[in-house]
Amino acid sequence: MPVHLRIYKLESEIELWVQKGGRFVRFATYPICMWSGRLGPKLKEGDRQAPEGFYTVDKDGLNPNSVEHLSFNLGFPNAYDRSKGRTGSFLMVHGGCASIGCYAVTDRVVDELWAFVTAALDNGQTRIPVHAFPFRMTEKNLRLRSGDKWAPFWANLKAGHDLFASDKVPPKVGVCEGRYAFEPGTLATVDGLVEERCPDARSARNTE
Repeated sequence: MPVHLRIYKLESEIELWVQKGGRFVRFATYPICMWSGRLGPKLKEGDRQAPEGFYTVDKDGLNPNSVEHLSFNLGFPNAYDRSKGRTGSFLMVHGGCASIGCYAVTDRVVDELWAFVTAALDNGQTRIPVHAFPFRMTEKNLRLRSGDKWAPFWANLKAGHDLFASDKVPPKVGVCEGRYAFEPGTLATVDGLVEERCPDARSARNTE
């Protein structure tokens, strides 16, 4: 059963979505025990900042022997981060309740997430899309932070967030001219990698 994870920093929540028929449905919402840094993206190695953006987890990113019980690597930096010269490594969702740049969800929660993630990867899903947002991407929340230096970046994230909200299928995510660009996803593209790609202008969703 394909799965999708959505992270909301400010609310300290991680959602687990599972495919049911041709769409994804929310299976559960779990608390995040600890994330480090502040609202905004990760910029460089050692800044102790939890990332925001569109990431994927594959089998190579799983660590059943983590010092934090279990962990899976978000794949930072992705193509967008690399285009901005951002650096960092081993940015995880893991157990426990301590963070130096990761999302710590407690051993109990990571056990449940691990069961779904590994089952999906063992049954044909090659990558799990994990979308990390600064907060619930409502118009009100964006207006409240319209003066923040990261407001344009967050508006770009919102385009991908809202495409999933309307279609209930993770969008195809590309990087075009230094911005995330989105196309409506299908069940065949759920596990696509975030790549440097400018989509067809008729279907692209990359505006602020």
